[in-house]
Amino acid sequence: MPQETETQKDDRDVIARLADRGEQTLARLAELPGGAKALGTMNDLRARVDELGKKVRGIDELERRVAKLEKELASMKRAQKPKPPPAA
Repeated sequence: MPQETETQKDDRDVIARLADRGEQTLARLAELPGGAKALGTMNDLRARVDELGKKVRGIDELERRVAKLEKELASMKRAQKPKPPPAA
């Protein structure tokens, strides 16, 4: 069984205390007039930010596809260059 160092124990204590403080703060906010609405708005904001993050991650794939299509189009244009008319 691995031994727990004093630093690891202290870190967990700090994290646990911060988590408790966060829960207490959220409970106090919910008790304030309009607090429940503010918490609901923050949750909605979190969901929207998550959606936005997913969409932004999809942009990289689209950029790769567009770059590939641009290269293909450029090579097609080079292949279709009109030949100069013969001299008369």
